[in-house]
Amino acid sequence: MKKIIMIILSLLILSCSSKEKTVSIFIYNQKDNFIHEMSNYIQQGFNKNYKINIIDSENFQITQNEFIEERIKAKDDLLIINPVDRLGVYSIIKKLKKNNIPVIFFNREPLEKDMNLWDRVYYVGTKGEQSAHIQANLIMNRFGNNPKELNQYDINGNGIIEAIILKGEQGHQDAEIRTTEVVNTLKKDGYKLKILETSVANWSRSEAYDKTNQIIDSYQDQLELVISNNDSMAIGAIMALRQRGMFQKDKLWVPVVGIDGLQESEELIKNGYLYGTVVNDSKLQADAIIQLSQHILDPQKYKDVGYQLIDDKYILVDYRILQ
Repeated sequence: MKKIIMIILSLLILSCSSKEKTVSIFIYNQKDNFIHEMSNYIQQGFNKNYKINIIDSENFQITQNEFIEERIKAKDDLLIINPVDRLGVYSIIKKLKKNNIPVIFFNREPLEKDMNLWDRVYYVGTKGEQSAHIQANLIMNRFGNNPKELNQYDINGNGIIEAIILKGEQGHQDAEIRTTEVVNTLKKDGYKLKILETSVANWSRSEAYDKTNQIIDSYQDQLELVISNNDSMAIGAIMALRQRGMFQKDKLWVPVVGIDGLQESEELIKNGYLYGTVVNDSKLQADAIIQLSQHILDPQKYKDVGYQLIDDKYILVDYRILQ
């Protein structure tokens, strides 16, 4: 009889240990090319021991909150959240703490005080300033690496780089840092820069296309550079520039620089339409999220995360150049 009881207990333990874990991934907007690419990498990286839900918040924080409530009630094992509004995560963290469901935020970093509400809150992302510094180096290279003597891309020869900036989103942490730091880095290195216009295009290719067309109407003869907070907007700008005849063989092409390193960008760089981009490595960040998730859900099996875990909360992946 004892032997039978021991076998039953062993089977119960085995059953519990091999239980399929449920992980829900919330993204702010599936229409964002970079986020769409990254969420696919995350989903593909989990093995068969996990049930994965991908949930599109369609750029509404209220919608995201409602879906999160549903997954809390379903007693998910882990939530991975790309918040619509990074300032709106306080109540989410409090509810997850109450229900003991760990959370990994990505791409949009919550405030430090919110991250410190609980020791099972994590963030995977990048160093915002780094992307702007690399983008500034791309621009310096295109204009000859000598602030006192710009090359032929200073079309009017006045020693000033005349540029437009396509900004991702008003108030968005990365958009603000990328916009401010690329300008500050160029000026710090002695370059004279005149921003003809900073236009918010919400990370969107179509919005950037429309905004660039409007800007060309106002500044076509002055425009020497397009600085974009991401590749999708850079591609929208390129579409407008091509349509308006600004990529002709007998003329210098207006340099366009982006950030993200989308697969589509590689072809545009090869053909000369996109001068360069800063790779925001979605595949590497997805891998960091997967390894961190496995460590959280099964620490006995996955003892090491594989990435530096800063303050036991943050994994920050480096940017790199693509030119």
